[in-house]
Amino acid sequence: MSGAALGIEIVVVFFLALFLLHRYGDFRKQQRMVLFGTLLAWYLCFLIVFILPLDVSTTIYKQCKIDHEEHASVPTSLPSNHTAANTSVTPTKSVPKPCYKPWSYIPDGIMPVFWRVVYWTSQCLTWLLLPFMQSYARSGGFSITGKIKTALIENAIYYGTYLLIFGSLLIYVAVHPQWHLSWYELQTIGITAANTWGLFLLVLLLGYGLVEIPRSYWNASRHGHLLIKTYFKASKLMTEKADAEENLEDVMEEVRKVSESIKYNHPLRKYIDTILRKVIGETLTAALSDMIHRSDVMREVMICRVPSQCPVDYQEKMGRNMDDYEDFDDKQNTYPSEKSLVKLHKQVIYAVQRHNRTRVQWQILLQQAIHLEDVAKNETSSAHQFVHSFPSSEPAGWFSRYVYTPTAEWYWECFLKCWFYRLLSVVLTLFSVAVVWSECTFFSTRPVLSLFAVFIQLAERDYNYLYIEMACFVTIFFLCTCVYSTVFRIRVFNYYYLASHHQTDAYSLQFSGMLFCRLTPPLCLNFLGLIHMDSAISHQQKEQTAYTSIMGSMRVLSFIANGFYIYYPMLIVILCIATYFSLGTRCLNLLGFQQFVGDSEMTSDLIDEGKELIRREKRKRQRIEDGENRRREWKERYGNQREDYTARNRGSHEMKETSYSDTVAASNNRQAKYSRSGSRSERDCIELLQDAEPLDFNAETLTDDPLEAEPGRHAGGRYLSMSSSRSRIFDDV
Repeated sequence: MSGAALGIEIVVVFFLALFLLHRYGDFRKQQRMVLFGTLLAWYLCFLIVFILPLDVSTTIYKQCKIDHEEHASVPTSLPSNHTAANTSVTPTKSVPKPCYKPWSYIPDGIMPVFWRVVYWTSQCLTWLLLPFMQSYARSGGFSITGKIKTALIENAIYYGTYLLIFGSLLIYVAVHPQWHLSWYELQTIGITAANTWGLFLLVLLLGYGLVEIPRSYWNASRHGHLLIKTYFKASKLMTEKADAEENLEDVMEEVRKVSESIKYNHPLRKYIDTILRKVIGETLTAALSDMIHRSDVMREVMICRVPSQCPVDYQEKMGRNMDDYEDFDDKQNTYPSEKSLVKLHKQVIYAVQRHNRTRVQWQILLQQAIHLEDVAKNETSSAHQFVHSFPSSEPAGWFSRYVYTPTAEWYWECFLKCWFYRLLSVVLTLFSVAVVWSECTFFSTRPVLSLFAVFIQLAERDYNYLYIEMACFVTIFFLCTCVYSTVFRIRVFNYYYLASHHQTDAYSLQFSGMLFCRLTPPLCLNFLGLIHMDSAISHQQKEQTAYTSIMGSMRVLSFIANGFYIYYPMLIVILCIATYFSLGTRCLNLLGFQQFVGDSEMTSDLIDEGKELIRREKRKRQRIEDGENRRREWKERYGNQREDYTARNRGSHEMKETSYSDTVAASNNRQAKYSRSGSRSERDCIELLQDAEPLDFNAETLTDDPLEAEPGRHAGGRYLSMSSSRSRIFDDV
């Protein structure tokens, strides 16, 4: 098993990062470099979290071997000058227990190299590559060279600031007479500065997540509260959706004007074509994908809305101005510059992405509101059968037929789910209290006050490596959940916003990758301090983990190691209290940003507005579903009779045509047999009857009943007795 656990976790973490990226990103539309950079950043951060428990267990095993070697080096015989009185004195140091190699032991030399590659790759991503790729992906340039130029200009101030700070520190260190720092110490100072910035942001996000995550699960168990909050979100989202549609219309109007001013043979026409393809292609593809993945009723809804949502009208209005194939004349008209078109292209990309995101989120929120209303109705049901307001038209699978039946669904949605969420909320609350206590007491080594350090040291006495790894993994996973979930919930206006169902833009994806790379190293160091595995904080002469070894000794900057790293995490208590009383939410509400506050009059108005919006959407869907049911009943009631009637007519026509052809053939034979010569007109009629071949035409133009023209049915064709055509035009005549 040596190294096997490391390989398995590397593969598992990769698929986990790939799954999250698929949920938030779009593999088909977004650039490959954007997806690769974000995937690599997420993958490296998750890898650190999953591999660190293995490093802890391996370090404990090495410390055990060191203790055995020290005990073996102690002499067993007493000195000759000892008297008989002190011969009964026993050694103060007890004999350590035998060391057992952990099942996930990683050989020497692998972990330091592994951590060095992972850490420096993540730092290069967060400080160099991802900021450049952010500007590149958001640029409105029409070529690779133009996008690179724009990205370099936008990041010049960003990179220049870091170079100025680093150069100033380097000059200060070189001029200071008492400091003779080597390259290793300079590297440690750089790592300490990056971790200090990350720890500053880490405590803010962790203080919010420790309170909000348990409270969110507790509120999820209250169906009434969750439904009211959904109404509030619906009202806000409808406002945002309307604003996004107006913004898209304004941008499209500007594009239309520019498109009309630039003729077909103008040098800048190719840029206009690029903008039009961006608008029409992305918006139309999003609308069509919604129709494909929805039920029949929702497809009808989307079909009715496509003309107003996807820019088909814009395609007609903003098409190439080629009415008279006029040549452009630079002397008569004023044309936009390439720089203004780049700016317009950037606005189009942002407007289209925001429009598609709000539209998809509205459909998802509508489904959630309808489901919560169904739960509220079914809670008072005595039949214990869950009934949906709008049943799915798709056939039920084996899981729905045999396992998740309507009865099982009722017990889960109306009874068990709320109690499960409450129990989970209580467990998470206990974890949060343990984290807050340990953050305030982890610097105390005698006595040991950190709860996580107590758990690890108890398991270390018996060398229960599996328990050590599971305790470390659960602890660090909970810390990462509190921090990362806050990153996913943060919304900085409309510039940074992680939206699920493939609706996150490239800028937000890369910004999240930057945050993960900056938060994960200080988070891991904070976790090692909680379990007393970081000697720079615990001041214990113990074996260091391989992860701590690449960070260098924090004692180079003693005021940070002994001051900021110890006392700053205590602020988490104040942040948790502020989050519990929703002080930040109330402040934003006072500043004009609409937030969900229970005792606010504005919140009540938005809830009523959202309830009316949901009721209106349900009425629309109900009317469409009723119309679909009436059409289906009409087809079932009259479709069979019409088919039988058509079949009987076809059979009678075939019999008449056959008898008619036989009669014509017999008459011809009789005329040939008994009359050698006839009138010329009679011979011409006989030839016309024998050689006539009626022309094909569309039988749908003859029928008065539109229901007769059904798909999959042959509406007509030629005479069966005269040709082998399969169209059968005259079958129903």
